[in-house]
Amino acid sequence: MFDDLSFLRAITAFERALAKVLSVVLTAVLVVSALQLLIFLGSDLLDLSVNWTGEGLIRLLDQVLVILIALEVLQNLTAYMREHVVQIELVLVTALTAVARKVIVMPPGVQKNPADLIGLGAAVLSLAGAYWLVRESHFKRLPSRRERATGSLDPDQS
Repeated sequence: MFDDLSFLRAITAFERALAKVLSVVLTAVLVVSALQLLIFLGSDLLDLSVNWTGEGLIRLLDQVLVILIALEVLQNLTAYMREHVVQIELVLVTALTAVARKVIVMPPGVQKNPADLIGLGAAVLSLAGAYWLVRESHFKRLPSRRERATGSLDPDQS
């Protein structure tokens, strides 16, 4: 039971089971939140007094972005279950979306702390830079050879 191979198998089985449970729970939360968003949107569309150019639109964008962030987390979980590695690109995109949501849903006209704005700007630039570096590293990486060469480059060789 405590030899290395069986211990690693048990840990792997636990990780997979936990990822499955988290995926199911997150899926249920996403379904409920999407239904709530549709109900919220339907009731606000029928109410002609809602100001869609101000606070109403910001509230809607906030809810949509939160659902998108949760979808990205679900994609992170499913990618982990498929490949057994955390895909850093997905994590960076999720974090970038979360920080961008913070910037987007700031209510207009509210006194903003300059330090908060500088911090959010630095976070956006850092995450965008990290994402760019990861993407560039994928493009510059040469494909690995997975099979033997079948022919010769010299046409005179028989």
